[in-house]
Amino acid sequence: MKRYLIPALVLAFAALAIPTSAQARVIEMGAGAQPAGASNCPNDPCVAAYQMTAYQGRSGNLKNPFVVPRPGYIVAFSVTLGELTDSQIEFFDGRFGADPQVQLALLRRSTRKGKLGNHRLMRQSEIYDVSDYLGSTPTFALSKPLRVGKDFRVALTIPTWAPVLDTVDLAGTNWWRASRPKGECGKDDELSPPSVQEELKSIVDYRCTYFKSRLLYTATYVPDPRPTTKAKSNEARRKATRRAAAARAARIARRIAAANGGAVAP
Repeated sequence: MKRYLIPALVLAFAALAIPTSAQARVIEMGAGAQPAGASNCPNDPCVAAYQMTAYQGRSGNLKNPFVVPRPGYIVAFSVTLGELTDSQIEFFDGRFGADPQVQLALLRRSTRKGKLGNHRLMRQSEIYDVSDYLGSTPTFALSKPLRVGKDFRVALTIPTWAPVLDTVDLAGTNWWRASRPKGECGKDDELSPPSVQEELKSIVDYRCTYFKSRLLYTATYVPDPRPTTKAKSNEARRKATRRAAAARAARIARRIAAANGGAVAP
């Protein structure tokens, strides 16, 4: 399986676009899962993901591989694409009306009781056509890094179709969740209706979970650095300065009021 960096220099420039204070160690979210995944294609059956937004909830030994541990930036993502035959490509293009495409999506999951399936689309990348990269693992460097908050889910959107699924001989500890409604998760003889989450700030109830299966993608994440215990961050210093200034002003006001036989309202 070949790997490509697309384009070769953009990832470096994307990292430079992050504020200097945010440059820290780089983490490849979703990498290192055991066993390593591989697309079913071109084997029979060749299974492709289609018309949805989804994220991997567990990849074997990796629990919550796409849950962001603390604020930072997503600067790139990779997908492992199967190598299809001409007839397989023709079938999928005809069935879904376009070339294979992928997009990165950042979701915030609800924490409300009874609403845990709700996910709000916070940010997303541009759409990438992957028809020229079948049989390889391309890395797409984002032209503008995407800001992520703690507990965001890094998801993959498939606007059309893409051979990014592994469903062969995987244990139940491999599962992913999709933006499809309850009762419409798809069957052997019936596809799920299109369910791409594409409107920013929209909320979708993710009701379909697929076990013994893996979405083959990773995301390059740069977490914010942690302030040292000996020095406060700039924002903390600014807040401390504002509090000190307010307290000093209050003390001066009280002294002036006392000198004039009065009092100051809090």
